[in-house]
Amino acid sequence: MFSKSKINEPGPKDDASKPSSTAVPAKPATGTSASNEFKASAPKAKPPASVLSADLHITGNLKTTGDIQVEGTVEGDIRAHLLTIGETATIKGEVTADDVVINGRIVGRVRGLKVRLTSTARVEGDIIHKTIAIESGAHFEGSVQRQDDPLNPGANKSAPATSAPASAASAPAKPQGQPQS
Repeated sequence: MFSKSKINEPGPKDDASKPSSTAVPAKPATGTSASNEFKASAPKAKPPASVLSADLHITGNLKTTGDIQVEGTVEGDIRAHLLTIGETATIKGEVTADDVVINGRIVGRVRGLKVRLTSTARVEGDIIHKTIAIESGAHFEGSVQRQDDPLNPGANKSAPATSAPASAASAPAKPQGQPQS
């Protein structure tokens, strides 16, 4: 379109700049390149955690693949990717998450790959984990059990389940609360 000789020749520069200025804006104005750039450079960002505020009381189960931060009261089971229990929160039910950070109170079982009880944590129930951290000052009443897959409730129950019926079968042989003859 432009020759090298015209650019190097002295003359009015308006003629040389007008075609180039009209050609440059034509490309961005098409809109197809702008939308392709937008689609290519727009990876989906991780959504923020859902926050249940301190004045919220939920009765029922919660299940998400995302993150939850609880500051209020939940009576029911919770399943999430990352679960953060705030200092003002109270959970009555089973908690299952990949990562569990407990700052508040839980009454019930906790299952997690990584479980962390901070110094303000109050837990009444069993903790089944892959890794656990308990800070000084945390209150915990229950049992702790390490499992390779704590998120799967039936993973390690097969061995104790076979021994439980044997002990249950021997229990009726000695009735409790009745005098022995």
